[in-house]
Amino acid sequence: MSLGLGLAMLAAMVLVGINEAGYRQSSRALVEIGEAQGERLVLNSLVQNIVDAETGQRGFLLTGEARYREPYDAAVKQIGNQFAALRKLYEGKPAESARLATLTDHVMRKLAEMDMSVRLRESGDDDAWKFVLTTDVGREEMAAIRAEAAGLLALSNQSLMAGQAQIARSLAMARLGIGLVALAGLFAFFLYLHQTHQLREAGERQQKALERERNALEHEVRERTATLAELATHLQEVRENERGFLARELHDELGALLTAAKLDAARLKSRLAASPEAIDRLQHLTELLNSGIALKRRIIEDLRPSSLANLGLVASLEILGREFAERSGLEIDMALEPVELDEGRQLTVYRMVQESLTNIGKYAKASEATIVLKNHGNRVHVEVADNGQGFDTRKMKPATHGLAGMRHRVEAAHGKLSISSTPGKGTTVRAVLPVNPPAEAEPEAAGPTAPPAYRTLPTPPAPGG
Repeated sequence: MSLGLGLAMLAAMVLVGINEAGYRQSSRALVEIGEAQGERLVLNSLVQNIVDAETGQRGFLLTGEARYREPYDAAVKQIGNQFAALRKLYEGKPAESARLATLTDHVMRKLAEMDMSVRLRESGDDDAWKFVLTTDVGREEMAAIRAEAAGLLALSNQSLMAGQAQIARSLAMARLGIGLVALAGLFAFFLYLHQTHQLREAGERQQKALERERNALEHEVRERTATLAELATHLQEVRENERGFLARELHDELGALLTAAKLDAARLKSRLAASPEAIDRLQHLTELLNSGIALKRRIIEDLRPSSLANLGLVASLEILGREFAERSGLEIDMALEPVELDEGRQLTVYRMVQESLTNIGKYAKASEATIVLKNHGNRVHVEVADNGQGFDTRKMKPATHGLAGMRHRVEAAHGKLSISSTPGKGTTVRAVLPVNPPAEAEPEAAGPTAPPAYRTLPTPPAPGG
């Protein structure tokens, strides 16, 4: 197998090398061909413009009419641009540049001869321009121009033929390389077929061993997953117990301290009625104590909602939604039906709604949210939705602690949690929990329900409004 792979890699490297070399040579040849074609085009245009200029000059000299001079003027204007193009094309080519310099001299002398005769004709000196025409200067210069142009065209043809020959060699090299690579590939394929039969038997034996190992690992993973789930549930229960203990301590100890301090401030305020400054300071102190008492109550409610035990799940969710609306300024719609759940499942529903509202306040950038609690007899449907910016659920990180905590809570209560969201179209969190233990009722998949009748909590006014 290693020999066949080595041959295949070697063949691939040879093919890549041949193709790369052929590509580079062909690219250079194409550039040279393109330059040669450009040179030929400019040279032919230059010679044609000189001929057009001479024709226009002769017509003007014979007739004296300005319309015969127009081809002459147009051709003379283009000759300078054509020489500039030729100098750019012949950069780095000494032989062509030398011939171009000679051609330039002849063209300049030819243009000077034509310009002199035209000026003499314009001034009315007929004998002078006729004498200029009878000389052989113009004919000799035109013959020299054609000879130099032909020499430059011959050099361009040589470059063109050299480029074509280079492309032909590159194609021949590529053809040879492909043939060699094909032979090497066939030999490597033969080795592959020869070794495949031997590897198949070893693979079958390894497959059986891997299946046994995989089954053992799957069993171990299931056991560890169950252990971790039990541990997570236990930690969650311990956390709730600690939060309840901390809430009671805050209520009993800190609450008593704050209340006693507020009563002492009230007594001091009644005894210091004659001191306005002291009254103001005590009033400020009373307001701070009231804020501390309110903060203590909010912390206690976050740790362990007392309303859940005293008022029930529906009332607790109403209080939670109303307080969230007051803090965030969002409009909260609620459709809550009475349900019969044990204390643990009530706390699961409450924490799920609480975490969903927290996520809406932090990330959703929404203006409205809805809370739905539906009673379907042997199961309860919970839904929290918003009209915020949403997100791509395919890019949701698996280790997101808030969502992972919600999912574990719901699944620990033998329920099912689903999250649906689209960028720009909001997010919906749904959960279905069984009313009875799993032996009596199995949780059903979370899904959309019929539109309930909502009760809207209006957006609270802005502070100072």
